[in-house]
Amino acid sequence: MDISIMKTNKNESEIIKKVSYVGIFGNIILAAFKMFAGIYGRSGAMVSDAVHSLSDVFATFIAFLGVRLSKQPADKEHPYGHERLECVASLILGAILLVTGAGIGKVGITNIFSGDFASLEVPGVIALAAALVSIIAKEGMYWYTRYYAKKINSPAFMADAWHHRSDALSSIGSLIGIGAARLGYPVMDSIASVVICLFIFKVSYDILKDAISKMLDTSCSEEYENRIREFAENQEDVIRVDVLRSRQFGSRIYVDMEIAVDGDKKLRESHAVAERVHSEVEKNFPEIKHIMIHVNPAD
Repeated sequence: MDISIMKTNKNESEIIKKVSYVGIFGNIILAAFKMFAGIYGRSGAMVSDAVHSLSDVFATFIAFLGVRLSKQPADKEHPYGHERLECVASLILGAILLVTGAGIGKVGITNIFSGDFASLEVPGVIALAAALVSIIAKEGMYWYTRYYAKKINSPAFMADAWHHRSDALSSIGSLIGIGAARLGYPVMDSIASVVICLFIFKVSYDILKDAISKMLDTSCSEEYENRIREFAENQEDVIRVDVLRSRQFGSRIYVDMEIAVDGDKKLRESHAVAERVHSEVEKNFPEIKHIMIHVNPAD
């Protein structure tokens, strides 16, 4: 195997471990603190927030597993590789978020429609402090995970990053609800849980939509395809690009292209042009796993 490829794989493996450890252990500590603050501070919104953080522990583990498995080399049974396992991981993450949001929303709605607001307890100061700590910590984890998700082009880690962001948003809802409850409106704690639920549903929808799209061989954007087309047409001896099709395959992309060259060229010369275009495209567009090029004689 090429030394540069081995080095890249090693770096990616280190990034995967680092991001996963930060996500798992960070969420365990944060969830424990928020659960304690929610119970001791008598805040249903903070307990809901803690449950959300606990779901993040499982979500990060799923993302870690999906990314690791997707990096396995192609084999006889899977000649195109295993990148779609990242989409499977993203689907599971989206489903976890959906279930978590539904559970949080159910508790809040039950309290609101009970009508017995006087019996709702006023959250303590520790619940307010936990919400502030959670907002800062989860927003930091979002940007940290997002940075490395982009670096290794990982949909599963990007989904996990949005999972962290949804937790930060839910903590903002908790902060508002807890603050309002302490000002004499205890029902706001339950309303905050419902708002948190809606935020989580939105993030879940986006993650599921992206994962399903990539599993269905959806093409890349027109702008992206035009960049490839322009690049190929600027290569020596390429007269034009007749056909260009792309499809997303997990975190990678496959491209089929037909180029037109001088019809009087010998077969070996035309083949050399196709080989050169093939190599240059894959070198300049690293997210493209493979490009198949067909040569047409120009009119």
